[in-house]
Amino acid sequence: MNAFTNVSIKEFSINPFISIGKEWMLISSAKADGSANTMTAAWGGLGWLWERPVAFIFVRQTRYTKEFIDESGKVSLSFLGMGFRKQLAYLGSASGRDEDKIAKSDLNIIDNNGIPFFEEAQLAIFGHIIASELIPEESFKDETIAQNHYADHNLHTMYIVQIDEILEKEQ
Repeated sequence: MNAFTNVSIKEFSINPFISIGKEWMLISSAKADGSANTMTAAWGGLGWLWERPVAFIFVRQTRYTKEFIDESGKVSLSFLGMGFRKQLAYLGSASGRDEDKIAKSDLNIIDNNGIPFFEEAQLAIFGHIIASELIPEESFKDETIAQNHYADHNLHTMYIVQIDEILEKEQ
């Protein structure tokens, strides 16, 4: 396993528009029985809220990973980069309900204090849920959002994750 080092929030610097929106990330969580699941996400953000560093993640109601997040209350965000686009696309389209998609991805899941993440990650953020809310269709002020992204009414829950630790792969 490659070594990871802690990064303080004061030294942390990524461009979320690229890292999340273009390169994508993996959201992972584990249940009490030790099973883990992950999903690819291209929507989310990083910021400062309630006097703490946070990540904002969005998970559809039908995603298997949602069950893991809701049970454990802890998540990791793994940033692998464009070199893993094939695996990220697969992990975003296959369901862990139907198959062991992590094993089939050829990525290596490892653990940090009970929270799964990926050994191939260049950067991993770990945290716990401090708030969550289903985003109802009627909350959209721009009706094209519901039309373009929720025609099937499969809405997102927004999770606000307090960032507890950041690990970066040693170069």
